[in-house]
Amino acid sequence: MTQQGVRWTTDQVLALAPDAMSRKAGSKLGSAGPWSGTGSSEEGAVWGLCRGSGSGPYRTVVDVADASGPVYTCSCPSRKSPCKHALGLLLLWSGGDGSVPARAEAQAPDWAERWLAARRGRTRGEGGAAAEGSGAGSADPEAARRRAERRAERITAGATELEQRLTDLLRSGLATAGRTGYGLWEETAARMVDAQAPGLAARVRELGALAGSGPGWPVRLLEECALLHLLDQGWLHREHLPAALAATVRTRVGLTRPPDGPPLRDDWLVLAQYDVSDPKLTTRRIWLHGVASDRTALVLSYGPAGRAPDLNLPIGLALDAEVSAYPGAGQRRAALGEQFGPPVPTAVRPAGVTTAEAAARYGSALRDDPWLESVPVTLDGVVPTPDGASWQLADADGDTALPLAPSATARPGLWRLVALSGGGPVTVFGECGHRGFTPLTAWPQAPGEAVPLC
Repeated sequence: MTQQGVRWTTDQVLALAPDAMSRKAGSKLGSAGPWSGTGSSEEGAVWGLCRGSGSGPYRTVVDVADASGPVYTCSCPSRKSPCKHALGLLLLWSGGDGSVPARAEAQAPDWAERWLAARRGRTRGEGGAAAEGSGAGSADPEAARRRAERRAERITAGATELEQRLTDLLRSGLATAGRTGYGLWEETAARMVDAQAPGLAARVRELGALAGSGPGWPVRLLEECALLHLLDQGWLHREHLPAALAATVRTRVGLTRPPDGPPLRDDWLVLAQYDVSDPKLTTRRIWLHGVASDRTALVLSYGPAGRAPDLNLPIGLALDAEVSAYPGAGQRRAALGEQFGPPVPTAVRPAGVTTAEAAARYGSALRDDPWLESVPVTLDGVVPTPDGASWQLADADGDTALPLAPSATARPGLWRLVALSGGGPVTVFGECGHRGFTPLTAWPQAPGEAVPLC
């Protein structure tokens, strides 16, 4: 099937928006009114001229055939990717009503053709350079071993210092944590950064955010202190741990390692995609489900603060690709490898479980990774129902339910889920953890398209 034959749904296009404002602005440009000179090619290019506030129209081109997700360019001054014009053009194209006609490649305008030729040529050049560089000699293994040993010594010193600080905190009482302010925690986190243990630093900063954070904060602080103590002890006694658990500890303290699993080729259904931002970094979390392997994998992509990461996969489509697993017990993270074509529509859905089975699955996963926040789960036949001031997902044919995580109840995706359900059962994919269930994507009971909820 050529890419020209693949028409995305409105939800799949809007899921690419970097924020709610872009989603709203792009929706307004999804009609033929402001557009002229539109067209699309069999190779997966879509282009058009959008009337704006400037003296001339904005030139917008989208390459929807790129295996890593759509790539955009627009002459507008927006720094968002995709901008509202790219979203509007994709919405117009996805309508399939002839507003974006299919044209022969030779009929693409020069400005669109130049960008497409330059981008595809650059992609081929980068691939050739990578292949050429793959035969280069590796770094001195003895020097690498010495660097690893020095870093391990620094982390050990940092973990030992952190243990002492946790001991001092518990000896003086948790109530003192609310009076010391955030400065003490930030100082401790900085010490962990100096020790080259960014994972420990991140957890220390979380402790600082919990102190005095509302009713019940001492209990939450004690829980996180216990998990941090467990991670410290895991590092300090890692030589006595099973190999897989020791790999998990190394990952949790911040010692990243490349994926070591053999590449697994499959048709990977894009289950969900959402961004998590902090002052320095935007992390995109993409959940994939292997149609044949029945494996769920997490692919991470990063971008500078305020800018969307490059990797962008439309929810509900399937990608023929290879993924390689990262080391560690119970780890879901994988690296996206070679891709053998662009994402295409699929009617496949992951098999669902009950709410009780979902909770048991999370409990079982904690044996392999005690610091695990949540596990990916698909719930089948659940109904969103109010639960006091919050919401829950109740089994349609049972008497159990999972509470929604507090963060999920504040998102507009909750009302999309309620509207999709209409009081009836739906299939929902999300993350199940100690804070509750966070719904990310839903499907109606009858055959239908995936509905992003985040």
